[in-house]
Amino acid sequence: MSSANGGWSRRRFVGVLAGAGSGLLGCSASSGASPESAPSRTPGTSGAVSPSRTRTPSAPAPTGPRPLYLGTYTSVEGGGTGIGVAVYDAGSGRITGRGTVTGVTNPSYLAVHPDGRTLYAVAEQDAGAVTAVRLSDRKVLGSRSTGGAGPCHLSVHPGGRWLLSANYGSGSVAVHPIDSSGALGELRDSVTHSSPAPGPGQDGPHAHQFLTGPDGGHVLAVDLGTDTVYSYRLNERTGTLTEVSRARTRAGAGPRHLTFHPGGRYAYLANEADNTVAVCAYDGDSGRLSVGTPQSTGTGPGTNYPAQFLVTANGSYAYLANRGDNSLTRYAVEAGGARLRLLDTVPVHGGFPRQIAFSPDGGLLFAANQRSGTVSVFHVDTTSGALRPAGTPFTSPVAVCALPL
Repeated sequence: MSSANGGWSRRRFVGVLAGAGSGLLGCSASSGASPESAPSRTPGTSGAVSPSRTRTPSAPAPTGPRPLYLGTYTSVEGGGTGIGVAVYDAGSGRITGRGTVTGVTNPSYLAVHPDGRTLYAVAEQDAGAVTAVRLSDRKVLGSRSTGGAGPCHLSVHPGGRWLLSANYGSGSVAVHPIDSSGALGELRDSVTHSSPAPGPGQDGPHAHQFLTGPDGGHVLAVDLGTDTVYSYRLNERTGTLTEVSRARTRAGAGPRHLTFHPGGRYAYLANEADNTVAVCAYDGDSGRLSVGTPQSTGTGPGTNYPAQFLVTANGSYAYLANRGDNSLTRYAVEAGGARLRLLDTVPVHGGFPRQIAFSPDGGLLFAANQRSGTVSVFHVDTTSGALRPAGTPFTSPVAVCALPL
C-alpha cells in the first residue's frame, strides 16, 4: 500500500470510523452530569471549560432562526445521507432540523463563500473532491477533483475567487477557481508535501488544513505527517502557489489546526499527536510563521487528540476542542496575543468533539461531536469567556462539522 493510502487508512481508523461500529470506535451518548449541573474543572483535573467568541456591546445577538449546516460521513454505518440542514435560535441556542442536502459524499468539512450564497464541502474519500451548493435553493452546483485523496479541510480565500482544500491522504493542497455563480472550476494548482521526511509514527505527508493568512496574500498549509506548516504566496490573479517558508514543530507533534489572533501577528496551533498547543508568531510581509514552545492542553492523563482552536473576536480568549478528553479548554490570551494562559476546561457533553465554531455574533459556540453523533451548544459570557451549556445536545448522525451562519 502506498504512503498516501496507508495514511488514509490510518485516518479512517482513528477518525472516519470513530462514529460507527462498536467498542473503541462506537458511538456513545453524552455522559456525565446534565449540562445545567456539570461542574467546571481546574487544569489537570477531569473536566473542561471553553468559551467562544465574545459578543461586542455594539453587536447585539440577532433573534429568530438562523441557518446551521452539518457535516457528516455518508459511507460509514450510522452516518448521514448528505449535508444536514438545520436552524438555531440565536438567543436560546436551540437547534431544529430542517432536512438534508443529498447527492454529496462524505461532506466532513464545510465552508461558506464570503457573500453567503454558496456552501462548499469536501468529499473525504480516496478520489477526493470538493462540491459547491447554492444555498437559496440547495442545488448542488457540481463537484471537482482535488487531485488527491481524503480531503478533510477547505476554506474560501477572502477575495471570494479561490477555494483552498487540504488532502489528508495524499499530503497535498489544492486551489480551485470560483466563478460568479459560486460554482467551482477545474483544479488550478496543487502542491504535494514531498519534504521534509515524515515525523515519528507517520508514513507520509498528511495535509490537515489550508487557510489564508491575515495579510490575505499568503496561504498556510498545516501538515500533520511532516510536522510542518508551509507558507505559500497565492497569486490572486492566476491561483498559483509559490512556497515562501516552512515552520517546523517538534518531531512527532502532529500539527492539525492553526487559528489566527485577530491582531494578525500571532496564531495558535493544535498538535494532535502529542496533545500540545503552541503560540506562533506570524510576519504578514514574508508569510513566515515561527512555532513557539509546546504548552499543555489542560486535559487529564488519558489519551487525547486536540482538534481545533477558536479565538474570540476581541482577542481575549482562546478555546480548544479535545477529542478523547471530550472537553473544551479555555485560555486567556495575553500580551497582545503572544501568550496563552491556561484557565480551565469544561465537559463538551458529547463524544470526540471534532470541530467547533462560533455563531456570527460570537454569542454561541457549537461543538460537533463525532462519536456521540451530537452537536453541543454553549452560551459565551462576554466578560469572562466562560461557557454555559444551552440545553440538550442536538442529535446529528456522525457529526463532524457544524457551520452556523
